[in-house]
Amino acid sequence: MSDLFVRKATGLVRSWSVMDAFVYALFSINLITLGLYSFSQMYYFEGGMVNALIISAIFIFFEVVVYAALISVMPRSGGDYVWQSRILGGAVGFILAVTGWWFILWLWVPLYGDMFRHIVLVPILGILGAKDLALWFAGTQTGAFTASILTLVIVSIFIALGMKTYARIQKFSFYGGMVGLAIVIVLLLMGSPEAFKAGLEANATSMFGAAPGVYDATVTLGTNAGAITPFSGGSLALAFLVIPYMVFFNLWPNWGATLYGEVRGATDFKRNVSGMGWALGVTTLLAIVLLFAIKKTIGWEFYVQSGGAWWNYAWGYSTDAPALPVWPYPALMAAFLTTNKLVQLVVVVLMSLWWFGWSGTVFLSSTRVIFAAAFDRLLPESVAKIDERTGTPINALLLMIVPSVVVAYLFAYNIASFQSLTLCSTLVIAVTFLGTTISAIILPYTKPDLYKASPIAQYNIFGIPLITVAGLIFGGFLVYLLYQWIIDPNGLYGIGLKNTSSIYYMLGNYVLAAIIYFGFKAYRKSKGIDLNKVQAEIPVE
Repeated sequence: MSDLFVRKATGLVRSWSVMDAFVYALFSINLITLGLYSFSQMYYFEGGMVNALIISAIFIFFEVVVYAALISVMPRSGGDYVWQSRILGGAVGFILAVTGWWFILWLWVPLYGDMFRHIVLVPILGILGAKDLALWFAGTQTGAFTASILTLVIVSIFIALGMKTYARIQKFSFYGGMVGLAIVIVLLLMGSPEAFKAGLEANATSMFGAAPGVYDATVTLGTNAGAITPFSGGSLALAFLVIPYMVFFNLWPNWGATLYGEVRGATDFKRNVSGMGWALGVTTLLAIVLLFAIKKTIGWEFYVQSGGAWWNYAWGYSTDAPALPVWPYPALMAAFLTTNKLVQLVVVVLMSLWWFGWSGTVFLSSTRVIFAAAFDRLLPESVAKIDERTGTPINALLLMIVPSVVVAYLFAYNIASFQSLTLCSTLVIAVTFLGTTISAIILPYTKPDLYKASPIAQYNIFGIPLITVAGLIFGGFLVYLLYQWIIDPNGLYGIGLKNTSSIYYMLGNYVLAAIIYFGFKAYRKSKGIDLNKVQAEIPVE
């Protein structure tokens, strides 16, 4: 068997604890980066934000069960790729996993960069008095592209340092970020709408050069943009229409699944559920508390209107620039409640740790999928090379970095309507998750010996394997999401059949994956290596 793979074992080291995996999962569904970024864009829905948050979390818990079960059966680096290729077949596994974990992550880079400028660079620069530089980052295409390049540099350094070092960065960011979030929530709960309005008027003018009357002007622009999303309430049907946008933020508690070949105790099903499940539960609870605090002092209507004013202009639906010339970041707004510059700086610096602790997720999981494919000889063998000192697949990392520069450029300057592709970043990964979910549903029946020997064989519901039941529920949820995104009957998401740029981009990714797979399969066959036999075996970590 050892001759089938590049070498006898992967060479990766189990350097993470379950706690490390929990922190990674919590950062993957990041309330401050992905959460607040998404909430600000969801201004035109009629269903309640909190309703959609809770309902989506219930369905996503079944995702946690599916992935926790598969990890306990096959805790291998590469996650989705390994499971799908061994259960559904090599072509399906490679094309779905490579597209979802490699190619589409290039599109995530400018999104991480966008959050970097709005959550880290602009608030800190504004408080430090560097108004012109803050506004350059906040409002120019070159500023956005520069933020993406800085993101690439930071992320590459973090990942090149190895899993062990990144775990330390995560923990420091986790504890510091939690302190920052606690301060923000206290400031908002102790403040008043009157104090916020006064603080906004004073700070928006002094820090960012906004014209007087920024509050009322934002209300007008937001109202004109159609900002109507309620805090809660609305029918169940309306809440379900909010969910396909909500999951841009919270669909990812399983983001570390591709890393579990490097997590100690990964065969423990209950611990896997606990790690990812607590990350989902804690994030959902914190989101509700934060949104309530925003509602109390910033005012829910103003919060939604400020998001509408910003994005309606950013997306080109209006030529009226927002009165507040920076993204309406709730942590910065909370800092406006105090006149003490040091306190303001401490708040935004601590909150920036949510970005730094999360930033490595853009490539870390992806490098393991690329590595796993190379280990199966579906990519050049050099891609499976491991840095002996850090345990990092450096060449796999390069395959993420280089194309991301091109995609970030296209996105920043909106070439070929690239900015309209934002939600494609979620759609393509959801297709990958659906492939894995189908693998989970049929695992007990197609791989009975593997299943019966696993820790999850004891879990059944009315005689049906738990992994199958959870898979059917989560799979149905994914099918609903894909229907809403692709068909988009209500015209809410902008990435379906009506957006030809998105369809061409996504199909292009799948075609590229298919060309690589069948090309390497033919090449290896010419060298006497049958990849069908390779992908019939489970690699040794």
